Amino acid sequence: MSAEPVESVAPRHIVIADSAAAGEARVVLAAEAALAGERRGIRAVLPFLGPAFIAAVAYVDPGNFATNMAGGAQFGYALLWVVLAANLMAMLIQSMSAKLGIATGRSLPEVCRDRLPRRAVWLLWLQAEAVAMATDLAEFVGAALGLRLVFGLSLWMSAVLTALAAFLILAMQVRGFRWLETTITALVVVVVAAFGLELLRAAPSVSGMTRGMFVPAFAGGNSALLAASIVGATVMPHVIYLHSSLTTKRIVGAHPAARRKIFCFEVIDVVFAMGIAGIINLSMLATAAAVFHSRGLPGAGDDLASIASGLDRFLGAHTGTIFGIALLTSGIASSSVGTLSGQLIMEGFLRWRVPVFLRRAITMIPALALIGVGFNPTRALVLSQVFLSFGIPFALIPLIWFTRDRQIMGLLVNRRLTSWAACAVGSVIIALNIYLLA
Repeated sequence: MSAEPVESVAPRHIVIADSAAAGEARVVLAAEAALAGERRGIRAVLPFLGPAFIAAVAYVDPGNFATNMAGGAQFGYALLWVVLAANLMAMLIQSMSAKLGIATGRSLPEVCRDRLPRRAVWLLWLQAEAVAMATDLAEFVGAALGLRLVFGLSLWMSAVLTALAAFLILAMQVRGFRWLETTITALVVVVVAAFGLELLRAAPSVSGMTRGMFVPAFAGGNSALLAASIVGATVMPHVIYLHSSLTTKRIVGAHPAARRKIFCFEVIDVVFAMGIAGIINLSMLATAAAVFHSRGLPGAGDDLASIASGLDRFLGAHTGTIFGIALLTSGIASSSVGTLSGQLIMEGFLRWRVPVFLRRAITMIPALALIGVGFNPTRALVLSQVFLSFGIPFALIPLIWFTRDRQIMGLLVNRRLTSWAACAVGSVIIALNIYLLA
């Protein structure tokens, strides 16, 4: 269905982009009222909240659990500044990705396909698929571990049940974007509540946390490896692609001024969602530092099952079970988001469309194989995050290049300061990866 103004729903600022958006008339009406100045304050922001929360799920996935808990157990509060910096990077990058979708009505893979040579498009697609597989591996294995920790099932049975749960979450997409956004947001709330309780029980050092967040320092090569893992687990390449797609057809501006207003609301969405994700990540690392590093147990963070049992042992009050629930919730939600990302990557770069449930089934195979051969799942999580950090520049460089082009972006073109900040972020990530290779 082509994009046509619908006077009875959105005569001034918004066009209905497709039949899925037409089914969300209440959100569209509220968004139109906000853009027209008829809704103010929180009521004006509410219709625009959602895309960043879906993206934020990838910033609190099982890979974050593995890297943050390992970082806190081994190095105390020393790497909190890495978590904080990575989260600030994520806010900048995700806002740019959302802006590209709002300004062009196309996702980042689609813009790459339109603007880059065919050979470059194929290379970008191949590495993006590799990144998506690594992401899916981490999220699926993490969810299975969480299910095992909570219910004591075998890892294989946990993996099968995780697959069924992921299919159920994906089915929400059929009922419209608001159903999916609400479901994902509810799962994020569960993770927030879980780590809020963990942090209260752990009672970390306020001075240690303050110093760790604002005094950058490394403690040798191993801490640099974990720092790269944290960045890879926080700034997720597949979500850079995904966020640009989430904003293309959700609420579509009818003219440049409306698109600028929509982006202003989306910035609030990004800051709010990524801020929550950042707090969760900081809480993870601080909890591990307070519980394990303070007791001289740096190796306790190397295995998620050991972490859960250690939390139960030192904090009591079923904190290990709460940790398992958070891990399970995070894994199921992020696994579903990862599948959506893989779908749009293939469709955007190559115009190949595979049914989302079939893609989900195919991407489960590596994770099931890993579980079947008995590979250490926590080690797999950490290594997958290191691999992800190498994929960030391949998504970030095209994003910066396109969003600084006025011909593509119009009124939403990057300010010079934004482009310089994004270039600095990309340079830091690339430099860190080169350091690791050396």
